[in-house]
Amino acid sequence: MAHPVDIHVGKRIRHRRWLIGMTQQQLAEKVGIKFQQIQKYETGANRVSASRLWDIADALEVNVSFFFEGLEEGDKIASDKARVPADLMGDKEALDLVRSYYAIPENQRRRLFELARVLSDVA
Repeated sequence: MAHPVDIHVGKRIRHRRWLIGMTQQQLAEKVGIKFQQIQKYETGANRVSASRLWDIADALEVNVSFFFEGLEEGDKIASDKARVPADLMGDKEALDLVRSYYAIPENQRRRLFELARVLSDVA
């Protein structure tokens, strides 16, 4: 049985890889391993060593701490859990939406964000 932290780290690897539009094969080549190993890391089937996580962080252009962000979120209030799916960033549609959002010019993106905030307050 995979440890919850290994699963979380794997999801964060997949999240970042999808966010920047990188394939498992491309990440594997940058890190110097086979893509099957990336698959195992992303599912939490295999634990990522510290040195490998360092290499993955470098390839994905994030700090190592990125992979541990959100571990404390298990303590959030139940009302937040009811509104947001547990694995939001594991959802391809959500990642496509985020990718599209960041493709919008910054000034328009801020206006869209404010509109979404107002609409969510009304709902």
